[in-house]
Amino acid sequence: MNLIDTVGNTPLLKFPFPNGTLWGKAEFLNPGGSVKDRPVAWILKIAMRNGKLKPGDTIIEATSGNMGISLAMFCANLGFKCVIVMPTNMSTERKTMLKSFGAELIEVPAGDFDGAILLRNKLAKEHGWFNFNQFHNEQNIESHWYTTGMEICKDFDYGKPIDAFVAGTGTGGTIMGAGKFIKNRYPVCKLVALEPAESPVMSGGEPGLHGIQGIGDGSKFLVNLKDIDRIETVSTEESIEKSKSLAKQYGLFIGFSAAANFLVAERLINEGYAENVVTILCDRGERYFSCL
Repeated sequence: MNLIDTVGNTPLLKFPFPNGTLWGKAEFLNPGGSVKDRPVAWILKIAMRNGKLKPGDTIIEATSGNMGISLAMFCANLGFKCVIVMPTNMSTERKTMLKSFGAELIEVPAGDFDGAILLRNKLAKEHGWFNFNQFHNEQNIESHWYTTGMEICKDFDYGKPIDAFVAGTGTGGTIMGAGKFIKNRYPVCKLVALEPAESPVMSGGEPGLHGIQGIGDGSKFLVNLKDIDRIETVSTEESIEKSKSLAKQYGLFIGFSAAANFLVAERLINEGYAENVVTILCDRGERYFSCL
C-alpha cells in the first residue's frame, strides 16, 4: 500500500458571489489532509529515484506543522525515520499527529523558525540525515507547477480567464509554482500573496508571533516579490472567525490559513479587483481545535 501515489487530483470547489466566483482547490482531501502532501510526495519520489534515500534512512525537517505531518505520514508508509523540528507554539493537534506517525519531535522557542532551520541543518550534518529543506528547495516550486497549477487549469473550464490567484505564503512554493503556471496560461491573472497582519514581512514589516499556522514564518523564502502583483494581510482573529463562519455557512471546516485565503479571495471579488479568483483550501480544521 503506497500512499504517495494517492496525492492530488483534488476537486475545485465553486462559490458564487454577486460580483464574481471564488474557486477553492480542496487540498484538505489529500491523504495527509493538506496541500503539503504535494511537495513532500514530489521531493521524496525524486530522492528515492536518484538513490539519495533508501528504507531505514532518517529524514529531518523544520516545519510549522502540515509539511511535518505529511512527511511523518509518508515516512511511516515508506519505511523512513522522521525527525521534526517545530516552534513550541504550534497546535497540540499537530504535535499529536506527528507523534502518532512515529516521528521524533524537537521543539524550539515560539516563533523561532530561523532557529528551527539552523538546528535542522546542524543535526542533518552531524548525523548524516537527509535534509528535506522545504524553505529553500526548488523542487517545492516544481511540485506545485506540475501538479497543483496544472490541475487547476485543467478543471477550470469557465469560458473566462482566471483573474487572480490567492495563496498564503509559508515557503512560497504554492504561489511560485501553481500561481506562475496559472499566469502562464492566463496572462491577465494577478498573483496575490497573503501574510499575517501580525507578521507582515513581505509588506516591509517585522516578523512577529501570530496564530495563522503555516504562513508568515518570518521570511520570504522561495517568494520572488517581482512576480507578485499584490500583497494582502489578514489578522489571526479574522482568520479564526472566517474558519468558524465557513463551517456554519457551507459545512466547510477548514484551517486558519485556508480561511484567510478564502477571506482575501472574497475581498478581491467584492471590491471589483477580480471576477474569477482561485485560492487554496490548504487543510482541515480539526488540527486547530485547541486554538479555537
